[in-house]
Amino acid sequence: MDLKGKHFINLADFDKESLGFLLDLAAKLKTENKIGQEHSVLKGKTLAMYFAKPSLRTRMSFEIGIYQLGGQAVVLKQDEIILGSRESIEDTARVISRYVDGVMIRTFAHSDILQFAKYSSVPVINALTDSSHPCQIMADLLSAKEQFGELKGLKLAYVGDGNNVTNSLLIGCAIFGMDISVGCPKGYEPSKEYLQKACEIAKKSGSKIEITDHPQDAVKGANIVYTDVWASMGQESEYELRKKIFNEYKVDKKLMSHTASDSIILHCLPAHKDLEITEEVFEEHSAVIFNQAENRLHAQKAIMASIM
Repeated sequence: MDLKGKHFINLADFDKESLGFLLDLAAKLKTENKIGQEHSVLKGKTLAMYFAKPSLRTRMSFEIGIYQLGGQAVVLKQDEIILGSRESIEDTARVISRYVDGVMIRTFAHSDILQFAKYSSVPVINALTDSSHPCQIMADLLSAKEQFGELKGLKLAYVGDGNNVTNSLLIGCAIFGMDISVGCPKGYEPSKEYLQKACEIAKKSGSKIEITDHPQDAVKGANIVYTDVWASMGQESEYELRKKIFNEYKVDKKLMSHTASDSIILHCLPAHKDLEITEEVFEEHSAVIFNQAENRLHAQKAIMASIM
């Protein structure tokens, strides 16, 4: 499948066949990586990595991923560019894309990455914005597929804040015909824009979408329970308030008793144990969670290998 030159910014920009191809490629690259098979599909190519938000997994998975594919990375920090401040986003995009073969951006405003991509002459990868986290969801889908074989017909329950991960999960699940139920407090629902788009996709794929403020209802019969931190980067001032509001949304043994017998837990990390998830439940499912973290590497290698 030819995806060369295409930006990877929102999952909704791709169809099931394209994303399925990327998942299959990720699985292949993972298997071959385990047996020491080398790949040089991006030999001589360079990825620029811009960070307005720091990250352990994003930095390591992209930098090591491009290296394993034969290329190299150049890391650009917030204080070195200050996207849209020292120089306009459109000019920055036109300069950087003259030097490299792809650009990875992890930032706050989703509009910034859209503006950058508009003026970039090379593919742009969304490594997280306040609205969307498509690379994480590709790793999540890969993890679910490894565990259950098929994605269609599975039920994923997301419990917690309706954040960027939730927005992208809605789209990813809808595309692959997975049912998704989001359990979150009133006022903390996922984006209406992403929810509406997911519902449109679900009409064709057969996915069932539910938003509820009752966590027990959300996880009922779920194959996958997904949670995330209650306060994301930039929301530190709301931490104490959110601890009170989200207290009944903690993933614990009692909540998990409502799920399917073969259910697993996913967490995009970092985890605040005994807040959004108890340490006991986290450790019980830690093998799957850390495999999910590893899958960021393989999913992103598939993306880079396909679009750069």
